[in-house]
Amino acid sequence: MVRFVTNTTKESKQDLLERLKKLEFDISEDEIFTSLTAARSLVEQKQVRPMLLVDDRALPDFKGIQTSDPNAVVIGLAPEHFHYQILNQAFRLLLDGAPLIAIHKARYYKRKDGLALGPGPFVTALEYATDTKAIVVGKPEKTFFLEALRDTGYAPEEAVMIGDDCRDDVGGAQNAGMLGILVKTGKYRTADEEKINPPPYLTCESFPQAVDHILQHLL
Repeated sequence: MVRFVTNTTKESKQDLLERLKKLEFDISEDEIFTSLTAARSLVEQKQVRPMLLVDDRALPDFKGIQTSDPNAVVIGLAPEHFHYQILNQAFRLLLDGAPLIAIHKARYYKRKDGLALGPGPFVTALEYATDTKAIVVGKPEKTFFLEALRDTGYAPEEAVMIGDDCRDDVGGAQNAGMLGILVKTGKYRTADEEKINPPPYLTCESFPQAVDHILQHLL
């Protein structure tokens, strides 16, 4: 059984599904678990009206959520919205007691033109300015991985995470009790595997190599 877990906030789950199908992935929507899904669940649980600092393409995943007169701040990757006026609006809401919900706190991500700042530095700036701590819902949070596994029938000890982010993918999964395989593709940088303790269960050159290891040694 496979689950595709992602921190992406650049697009809705439906858009992501369509993009993967164009790449000829044989995948259904219920096999995808995103940090946007986790964020929406928390917003509904807390019954708050969020100021949504997310990419416009991610807004469909919050359809039906009341956002007028916000009393919470939800922040993901939103380069077009990360400017002084908007961030200052979020800052003032937080000073008034609004909770800060971070979809994730990735330091950086990979674009076609190279690495770029993720939402983490902006979340940390708001935390610092308001002397508050964000509730983080995406990777590397233990609850994110456990929720992704919840309807599979498998325990963390029976699962393996493959990813290119040593801290958020591998470190987070291993803290949840899973095995973590780091692949040297995407956002991987030299010696990333030395940044977490315990180190990755395995480091591979590519995704297919990681899958081969699982099929040959873990099943």
